[in-house]
Amino acid sequence: MSDPSLLVISAHAGDFVWRAGGAIASATMRGEKATIVCLSYGERGESASQWLVGKSLDEIKAVRREEASAAADALGADIEFFDAGDYPLVESHETVQKLVDVMRRTQPSVVLTHPLADPYNGDHPAAARMALQARVLAQAIGVANSDGTTPGKEDIIGAPPVFFFEPHQPEQCDFTPNVLLDITDAFPQKRQAMECLPAQTHMWEYYTQLAIRRGVQLRRNAGPNLGLPHDTMGEAYERYYPQVTTELV
Repeated sequence: MSDPSLLVISAHAGDFVWRAGGAIASATMRGEKATIVCLSYGERGESASQWLVGKSLDEIKAVRREEASAAADALGADIEFFDAGDYPLVESHETVQKLVDVMRRTQPSVVLTHPLADPYNGDHPAAARMALQARVLAQAIGVANSDGTTPGKEDIIGAPPVFFFEPHQPEQCDFTPNVLLDITDAFPQKRQAMECLPAQTHMWEYYTQLAIRRGVQLRRNAGPNLGLPHDTMGEAYERYYPQVTTELV
């Protein structure tokens, strides 16, 4: 069995921080490899402050790349940028194929991405659909790599579980969390990563408070004998595929 590897597919350069920063930092703190793919820089939809001061498109992309890279460093993760377009992020065979290549190279044991519904931002479900399609294609030896070569047996991925991370307005996105992740030890790294995104300072407190609320729910669902502290912090996820197990726990 290959070493644990986390792959996070993020529509924009900031999404992975707010929604999955705790999971990423938790994985790297355990010594696992984490790779983040940003399909776009979020250069149009979440960079208003940069447009308002008169920066060009290329300058804004450079700013967002620098911020996201610093955030990934804070979380201990590798990061890649596809520059596939923002507002809209258009689904394409080319982007899916690039994701297939990443999956075969990183051999993820877990994949995190956006939910399949978001009426406020079509880029998010577009990213999710491409991630899910790539996961299926990366399992097929008959699907060539992007350079046209036939993948070797060692390149083919298994069937990594996919978890949707929490959208900004879950009640509007058909998001029903069925996994609560304890990120208490990892939260300082998540907060550090959030502070690498000064263009969205309004999100810092929102996602700190969300982690507190999810921590409360985590404690309530953890059973009476775990003795979790009152300052437990959490992230919520929705598992897309069934869990496979030999024991119900």
